[in-house]
Amino acid sequence: MRRLGGNAKWAVGSFALALTLPVIAQQAPESLLPPGFGDPPEAPAPASSPTVPQPARPAGQAPAALNPSTPPNLALTQPGDAGDEPDRDATAEEELTPAELAAQRAKYDLPDGARRSLDRIGPLTPETRGFEPDAFGQQSGKYLATLMKLTHAPIVSRWASILLRRALLTATDTPGDINGADWAAERAWLLLRMGEADSARLIVQSVDPDQYSPRLYAIAMQTYLATADPAGLCPLSDGALRTSKEPGWDMTRAICPALSGDQGTASGALNQAQRRGVVRGADYRLAEKVVGAGFNARRSVTVDWEGVDRLTAWRFGLATALNVEIPEALYATAGQHVRAWEARAPALTAARRLPGVQVAARLGVFSNAALVGFYGELGTEGDAPSDATDRIDALRTAYAGATVGDRIAAMHRWWGDTAEPDYLGLIATARAAAALPVAQADAQDAANLVAAMLTAGYDRNAARWGRAIGRLSGDGQSRFWALLAVGAPSPVVEITPGRVSSFIDDAGAEKGRMVIAALAGLARLSADQAASLAQDQGFSLAANSRWARTINAAAQRGEKATVALLAAVGMQTRDWDRLPPAHLYHIVAALHRVGLDPEARMIAAEAITRTG
Repeated sequence: MRRLGGNAKWAVGSFALALTLPVIAQQAPESLLPPGFGDPPEAPAPASSPTVPQPARPAGQAPAALNPSTPPNLALTQPGDAGDEPDRDATAEEELTPAELAAQRAKYDLPDGARRSLDRIGPLTPETRGFEPDAFGQQSGKYLATLMKLTHAPIVSRWASILLRRALLTATDTPGDINGADWAAERAWLLLRMGEADSARLIVQSVDPDQYSPRLYAIAMQTYLATADPAGLCPLSDGALRTSKEPGWDMTRAICPALSGDQGTASGALNQAQRRGVVRGADYRLAEKVVGAGFNARRSVTVDWEGVDRLTAWRFGLATALNVEIPEALYATAGQHVRAWEARAPALTAARRLPGVQVAARLGVFSNAALVGFYGELGTEGDAPSDATDRIDALRTAYAGATVGDRIAAMHRWWGDTAEPDYLGLIATARAAAALPVAQADAQDAANLVAAMLTAGYDRNAARWGRAIGRLSGDGQSRFWALLAVGAPSPVVEITPGRVSSFIDDAGAEKGRMVIAALAGLARLSADQAASLAQDQGFSLAANSRWARTINAAAQRGEKATVALLAAVGMQTRDWDRLPPAHLYHIVAALHRVGLDPEARMIAAEAITRTG
């Protein structure tokens, strides 16, 4: 993205120029999937024991498509930029080729008279790791839109959110009973609530302005504010003013002329808005400050947050674009998704974006590579907090330390309590963990290495550790077994009812129920074995709710996108400990049935890592 600078005094008009520049990072979805993720697993080599087959790849050799032993350049990689390395984390599309990127850009630079169809809206196709056009099947658009509206986001699972993002960005067939612009609006609105502001912008920009509906105008306003880009409202202003009474659109009468250098018109419109009371207080001052930042402006405005009791999209978008600091107390009045919007705000320094980046990584908006790249950027700025500086040093050692011991010791700084590791720390160290050879290790460390790899989709690297199952010492052996039992592409550890019972004895009933649900959903236990184990732990795998029957029926019809949406519907809680194990079972089973087994396994591994 184009950066607008920190707190330096800008030259006259420089802010307005920056606001009108295209946001390059938003022209195509970020690639977050490791090469080879989701491909059929390689055939295992002959097992050294009848119950624990060994992977064919030698212990020190990375997959052919990926050599994670090369550490990322912490000083140069920018969040959201692929650089020379493909982004390695786990959403659901590969890196777009230069030709595909050019095609995406061409969508926003159409020749006169060209019009895009509303029959299919979205940037992803099967060739770019999107779903098939009929991935929602013959479902009613109004029904799907209602599900999207009623889904409380963000959802509990990072991986389920990543999968839903993929479904919402896919160019699927527009259902016949809904206007195409409204269909785009509901998808963009859900993406915004998930923290995916850049993705929402892609959907909004996939519709020609002359085909906007009132609903899409409303969501477009939210989207451009979420991306801190008030200039993006200007091409839509005339059409929106004909259909909407939203005060924000009224204020574009002043903002847009200011950004194009027409201060006379801008000042007149601003004064008129003030007389009419269109917006007041801090909302008016923010708009006035945008006008004052325009070309040939003479206004100097101070924004006073006194009396402001909540953070709205208008306040976030204009303040962030202007690099006006928002009081911390106001962030507490908004959802986590707003912090995720902040993570890529182009006007803010890396230190200002740090809280947002941490939230974005936990939600699945930021990948492992983007997170590591961000800390590299933070390390090059002079205002990084001291504790962040220590973590940056530890991250460098985790990726490029001289010995395996040095690297794991550095990872401890990110994991914290090795028995209950910080999930952000696991994400940050994912690729470093994938680069390590299989070695005799403390069981807690081995479990955390596997957990870290699975946060970013390094399932084949994690599977190599199956050969260490009998050589580990100390606590953590059960968690290590469980993660490999559900996360490996094919079984690399013993999976029997007795082994599951032993895990429950060691790890407790809560994690035990999640393991039973996950293994049952992946069909790694027989139906009878799974039902018996579930009954012993006080829950049922039967489809005893309307939601369970609905997601099972969608899976039977092979509707990948419908299943992804219903999976999110079933995970509307902020706490993994409150997710019913039966929900995990039906989600994993439905994903497994429609061919999304890799995502099913990663959700299962996340449940084991984050429960209890």
